[in-house]
Amino acid sequence: MRFLRHSLILLCLFSRAALYAQDAGEDIPIESDWSGYLPSVYSRGDQTFNFNIGPVFPLFYVDSEEGVLPTKMNMGGMAALSYNYFLGPHLFLGGELSGAFFSTEGKNNYFIVPIGARIGYQFIVKRFEFPLMLSAGAALQQRLGGSYFGLYAKPSAGVFFRYSPDWSFGVMTSFWWVPQWTNKPYEGHPKDIDIHGFFLEASIGVRYHF
Repeated sequence: MRFLRHSLILLCLFSRAALYAQDAGEDIPIESDWSGYLPSVYSRGDQTFNFNIGPVFPLFYVDSEEGVLPTKMNMGGMAALSYNYFLGPHLFLGGELSGAFFSTEGKNNYFIVPIGARIGYQFIVKRFEFPLMLSAGAALQQRLGGSYFGLYAKPSAGVFFRYSPDWSFGVMTSFWWVPQWTNKPYEGHPKDIDIHGFFLEASIGVRYHF
């Protein structure tokens, strides 16, 4: 009887301890490490490496003699590496190296390799970041065995989701302006003809923050 009485007492004590632990556990919410994560505000010296890949759509050419002309090129592809250095919470400077290729209706290939500098401003809403950029620099172009070294410029806009302190993922769109000042008259024209190419980029991107 004594053993039975002691056993009942221990069982009661164990049951009360279990109920107390359950009640205490309800007062302490269990959350993942990222459930309440919000990225810190950017400060001077923050940096990102960026990689983008996606399609590029040839829009049209503008000929200084004949006006707007079709590109006679198919949709192409592009890839880009870039770097941003933040001067403060929103403003940043950087550089980029990219390349794009297209096939033509005549079964030829056209390549553009831009390299340049960029300036940008980024809006932040919680874990979403909205960069606006303007890039400009030099562009090597090659087609039909000939090459041209000229300039390019492109405004860009995007939206990225800050997945973690180190990584963000998103999409970008850019409007490329690629001029050619050839200093060579076309056949049948008595003077130089300038051509301006316009392209639309739509890419996905990943950024590494450090």
